[in-house]
Amino acid sequence: MPPAAVRILYHTIVAGLVVAALFLSARLYLGGEPLVGAGVLLVAGLAAVTYLRAKAYTWRYLFPGLLGFAVFVLFPLGYTVYVSFTNYSSANLLRFPQVVRYFETETYLAGDTRYSFALHRVGGEPATYVIALSPPGDESIRYATTPVALDPPPAEPVPVAADNPVPDSPPLALREVIPLRGLLQALSLELPDETLLTNTGLREFGPRLPLWRHNPEDDSFTNVQNGARIVPDHSIGRFVHATDSEIAAAGTPYGPGFRTFIGISNYTRVFTDKGIQGPFIRIFIWTIVFALGSVALSLAVGMTLAVLLEWKQLHGRKLYRTLLVLPYAVPAFISILIFKGLFNQNFGEINLLLNALFGIRPEWFADPLLAKVMILIVNTWLGFPYMMIVCTGILQSVPDTIYEASAIDGSNALHDFFKLTLPLIWQPLFPLLVASFAFNFNNFLLIYLLTGGGPDMVGAATVAGQTDILVSYTFRIAFRDTAQNFGYASAIATIIFVIVALLAWWNLKHQKT
Repeated sequence: MPPAAVRILYHTIVAGLVVAALFLSARLYLGGEPLVGAGVLLVAGLAAVTYLRAKAYTWRYLFPGLLGFAVFVLFPLGYTVYVSFTNYSSANLLRFPQVVRYFETETYLAGDTRYSFALHRVGGEPATYVIALSPPGDESIRYATTPVALDPPPAEPVPVAADNPVPDSPPLALREVIPLRGLLQALSLELPDETLLTNTGLREFGPRLPLWRHNPEDDSFTNVQNGARIVPDHSIGRFVHATDSEIAAAGTPYGPGFRTFIGISNYTRVFTDKGIQGPFIRIFIWTIVFALGSVALSLAVGMTLAVLLEWKQLHGRKLYRTLLVLPYAVPAFISILIFKGLFNQNFGEINLLLNALFGIRPEWFADPLLAKVMILIVNTWLGFPYMMIVCTGILQSVPDTIYEASAIDGSNALHDFFKLTLPLIWQPLFPLLVASFAFNFNNFLLIYLLTGGGPDMVGAATVAGQTDILVSYTFRIAFRDTAQNFGYASAIATIIFVIVALLAWWNLKHQKT
């Protein structure tokens, strides 16, 4: 293919992708996602500049990676921080325009007027039907729809008119209408005077009128049945009654909640609300203890085994090293579930052995202290092979000559390890320990599969467990609490991010020095 044709094809493909991105951006904007639409528009513009300008040639190789970093790292991080400043929860799930549309579409059954209907099937597969209506007291057909499919029901009201033809075929019998009742109940009909009708029985449609009258100036709504007036309260994200009425007192929330900006309220709750502050501090302290204890115990076991396996006079070192690495090769979730069965209070092998030897059956999952001890034991089993491998590699870089000189001076093994080996390997080992601490700080899988955060804390204002760490506590607030407080969970997730980011910064600074 000639170079000119290749360039034309290249520019055509890039232009087509940009046009598709522009179309997607417009759809997102019209669908109520202006920020996401603006993000897609920005990406499309940068892609056009990068891949169509000759001066930006070198950026063509970096653009996909930078785009992936922005989409999968920066965007989730920024969105989490944004949500932490809102009241986003299961009680405040919708956006404000969606709540307004909810009230605008809410209707009520007006009076006792009922229209009898007959259902005529006029199509094959998929089936279409004509609905013929008769006004009250007049069995002669006056209104009918055009052929309409009921599965799925139309999203918009189906108009009926007096001049629409009615099929000559007999209407469906009652036994044929009953299977279609669910579809008919989801259907709305619109009379020529714009009155909406909904299905009220197997042979009737009734008129429904808008329940609320909207005032666009202050976004208030007035109930047409009892005159109650509701106004939006953006401080709590709910519509509230503005005046006393027959159905509710002034200020009572009504209808679904909407998301709103609440500033740093989620963060202040962590440090000021006694029902949250106490559990949060306890969970934070346990998270630090868990991470430090896991690193210390894994390092102690891994280092000990690595030193023993470096002993030249030990036969079968390779076999031992292979066997000790096996816990690291088995997927963590399998090991965790096996240990969960081993620690079972009634049927676990550990309690059966302890009962046979000492006559005790520890309540590993009910006692908070024993549950934490169990978690540290399991995490040590999961983590020591990694530490053993790391320490083995570092120990092999230590020259043997220093031990020969030390032996001449009459030192022993403990003196050699603490005075010679440890100072030499500590500098390269320390960053790995910091990384291991950061990993265990967010070790959600272990807590979730082993204890689920339990046993639960008594008196906590939120779902909180004795063995919860911050990340599992965040998960339970977001997805296990009845309120599903995503905003508060995002605030805790942001705090976790800041802590881990500070650890990473300190680690990098330590490496530089």
